[in-house]
Amino acid sequence: MSLKYMSNITKIVAIGLLCLVSMGLRAQDTDSTSTPAPKPSGQVLDKIVAKVDNYIILESDVQKAYLEAISQSQQGFEAPSRCDVFESLLINKLMVAKAEIDSVIVTDAEVILETNQRFNMVLQQMGGDEEALVQAYGKTAEQLKSEIHDLIKEQKIIGKMRANITQNMAVSPAEVRKFYNQIPRDSLPFFSQEVSVGQIVKKPEASRKEKDRVIQQLNDIKQQILDGETDFATMARKYSEDPGSKAQGGDLGFFRKGELAPEYESMALSLRQGEIGEPVESQFGVHLIQLLEIKGESFNTRHILIKPRPTEEDVNLAYKELDSLRNLIALDSISFAKAAKDFSDDRGTSDNGGFFSDPTTGANRLNLRTLEDPILFFTLDTMNVGTLSQPIRYEQQNPRSGEAEKAVRLLFYKDKYPAHRANLEDDYEKLKAAAKKQKESKALEDWFKIAKEEVFIDIDPDYDRCNALKE
Repeated sequence: MSLKYMSNITKIVAIGLLCLVSMGLRAQDTDSTSTPAPKPSGQVLDKIVAKVDNYIILESDVQKAYLEAISQSQQGFEAPSRCDVFESLLINKLMVAKAEIDSVIVTDAEVILETNQRFNMVLQQMGGDEEALVQAYGKTAEQLKSEIHDLIKEQKIIGKMRANITQNMAVSPAEVRKFYNQIPRDSLPFFSQEVSVGQIVKKPEASRKEKDRVIQQLNDIKQQILDGETDFATMARKYSEDPGSKAQGGDLGFFRKGELAPEYESMALSLRQGEIGEPVESQFGVHLIQLLEIKGESFNTRHILIKPRPTEEDVNLAYKELDSLRNLIALDSISFAKAAKDFSDDRGTSDNGGFFSDPTTGANRLNLRTLEDPILFFTLDTMNVGTLSQPIRYEQQNPRSGEAEKAVRLLFYKDKYPAHRANLEDDYEKLKAAAKKQKESKALEDWFKIAKEEVFIDIDPDYDRCNALKE
């Protein structure tokens, strides 16, 4: 949904969340491609432009967020004004300050996990080269990680506050009809052609032989370290496939119990300080772990991670499994939805009977023009409605590492919906989502009216013109 269809408060919050998602995660040359707001001649020092209880907003924060919002607008969102951006940052700080008052807590574990994932993806884009990272961002790995951590924590707090404000909010069929009937007929949106598509995915698993090869490789590395031929940090920099710790010689830093993979933690905590354990498997690969230090409930380790990778033989095995499953579906021995739920390795679609869904509405209908997967788009173009594809080899991105991984899938082209003007019969789920968003927006507006009176807010006179948070 375009920002221009949202109420003002919803629009402002949406801008703020868009900025938080990627603000501070772009390389330095990003700003050079944007057109910054004019500045007066002479050196301009950074300054505090707003205070919300114990939280501050700097002029540089507004500038950075504004440039990021402009970048987002070039990707299909309505361009915001500088005042919109300032107000979005102010609302973010208001939510964080109110979260502190209301004891809304985001645990360190969930923030650290996502921070590491986000940082690893950034480092992966630099080929795992920390020097390239510093050159691109003008920050060390630790500085960038700290910045990502703070942004993610704020983003999660805001998400929890919004969820608390709008929790258990639903709309009845009567409310959906009322919402639809209030839209002038000449203003009803026109929807492009849509499709209903399902998939069953098999991710080839590395064979036991490949896993044993990796374990033997790590045992050889361990023996070289124990024999004094080299040291752990040197071998981690040479062999580890964890981009987040490779440059630090495998050092992960301190984590609390329960924050790392259970197999990893179990091995680490069974070791004496300085001891190197046996290779251990987790969902991330195979680790060679050295315990460095324990402090209370926290422990520091370093590791060498090597990932067993499926061979072509493993991919062929996954292909044959899907081909057999396809035959069972074609013979009506099992429904596509049950096969997807029971056998698909893609959890994002398997629980929905294998069908892709629109994230904004939850409906099992997708706009062909906005499909992010070009291979899926062109494959559907060769299929007839109601048919099931042959197993198709493809690559998908691992959300944790950002790496491309081989997989095989079946596609079911269930239905096609022609372009049309919005109506209750064909577009109920979309209209329901829009009605719910309107209801949530009203709840947010009511919350802001009260919340802004409960915290201290001081705005620099330069931004008085924005009338931020004014009704």
